[in-house]
Amino acid sequence: MVYTRGFPAVLAMLFALPGAAQQPPAYDQPFRPQYHFSPRQNWTNDPNGLVYFDGEYHLFYQYNPLGDRWGHMSWGHAVSRDLLHWQELPVALAEENGIMIFTGSTVVDQHNSSGFCAGGKPCMVAVYTGHTPAAGGRPALETQNIAYSNDRGRTWTKYAGNPVLDLHMTNFRDPHAFWSDTAKRWVMVVALPNEHNVLFYGSTDLKKWDRVGEFGPAGATGGQWECPTLAEVPVEGGGTRWVLKVGLNPGAPQGGSAEQYFVGSFDGTAFTNDNPPTTTLWTDYGKDCYCALPFNGPPPGNRPVMLGWMNNWQYAGNVPTSPWRGQMTIPRRLQLRQTAAGLRLAQEPADVKALRGAHFSWRGGDVAALNRALGKAARGASWELRASVQPGAAAEIGWKVFSGGGNYTLVGYSAERGEFFVDRTHSGDTSFSPNFPARTSVKWPAGAGPVEFTILGDRSTLEVFAQGGLVALTTLVYPSAGANGMQFYAEGGKQREVRVERWELASTWPRDAAR
Repeated sequence: MVYTRGFPAVLAMLFALPGAAQQPPAYDQPFRPQYHFSPRQNWTNDPNGLVYFDGEYHLFYQYNPLGDRWGHMSWGHAVSRDLLHWQELPVALAEENGIMIFTGSTVVDQHNSSGFCAGGKPCMVAVYTGHTPAAGGRPALETQNIAYSNDRGRTWTKYAGNPVLDLHMTNFRDPHAFWSDTAKRWVMVVALPNEHNVLFYGSTDLKKWDRVGEFGPAGATGGQWECPTLAEVPVEGGGTRWVLKVGLNPGAPQGGSAEQYFVGSFDGTAFTNDNPPTTTLWTDYGKDCYCALPFNGPPPGNRPVMLGWMNNWQYAGNVPTSPWRGQMTIPRRLQLRQTAAGLRLAQEPADVKALRGAHFSWRGGDVAALNRALGKAARGASWELRASVQPGAAAEIGWKVFSGGGNYTLVGYSAERGEFFVDRTHSGDTSFSPNFPARTSVKWPAGAGPVEFTILGDRSTLEVFAQGGLVALTTLVYPSAGANGMQFYAEGGKQREVRVERWELASTWPRDAAR
């Protein structure tokens, strides 16, 4: 069956209630993350429309309601009050009339500038790319569109006047909209992927958009530019700067897809880069964090929170998970810090203290004794590790995680090479893509202080934050059953003191989800 006019009525009824016509699958499959969001079933990629409204964090995401491969792109929907426990809701925006719903953003229209809000209350407005595939010799078309909701995002109405922005182009996508206090209007940042440009548009009503500026090319231009976002981020010690983030696919330093960022100023019209256009800064040095977006309208006093898709376009369609394919990173709070090279982005993972269970603590220099103790304590496949190590004379120090049955992943620091790294070449199932087994790294000169790690493991996910979040390496792994071991190692000399704290982390899925 060819779906050229939206979903058939029977399927639409099924999608109205998640899990209808069958019991929902258990959230306990071998690789199912237990405190990261993934849909019950089917394909997901980019997060979309991240917004905080009326006490809820809304996560929309690229979703195929009809299967576990990319296609029939629609917006899935989940909500959370704490950024940890997510409730999956029915599909929010569905493919219709041959137009897929690509990536975009959601804003809260506090003063009804759009005219969509009912009852004198704020409403939610989604700004998204409509993608019409090529057909009959006609090229594909991407336009910017809007939809609105007056019931906290539970149901949506597409604007009858769509599209609101049409450049008659095949590649013109991923709008990020937000309110600019400086310009006193809505701003949209949207990508021209092949031109390596982002365009800035302004609007007073979210319906009529005028072009006001552009940025690029700059930084890395080895692939298409996608998923641009612009956010004001606090600087440690005071003040703020603006961070313009742009996805790149392909052309990432580790291969495939990744994201770069630019630090500068924004006056409501133009973004001015603080660095030379040749400077390239990356948000993440692993292979598996893409199209990360900040939540619009966070609670007052909170730092911006960003969340990304945990995968890579090199192999996303072949990862060995079922009945779902694709998941999200842990939400991350953002800050800029001054370094010798200038302001750099620091990412702090969401607070998981509420999930902590069995606790292991160690301090000392005897590696053998540490590993004996870890061998008795490290049991689960979902955990948090915080460690500080004085490398001393060691050429390399690190952690062997998800180990067992010949599988292991290395997370470490090489003083010899001056770099942090994650090596998953022996991590388990790597057979589904020649691009999957890899050692990813980022240069980081050795200093006099300790090497600090925060590592979050969750069955098939591994997120590494080093040196207070200035380094991030996000990695998928697929270890064999029971490969939950953990050991510390030091090579080429003896390290000094090792400080370790490890917690088992509880599942955030509801208890009845396994029935």
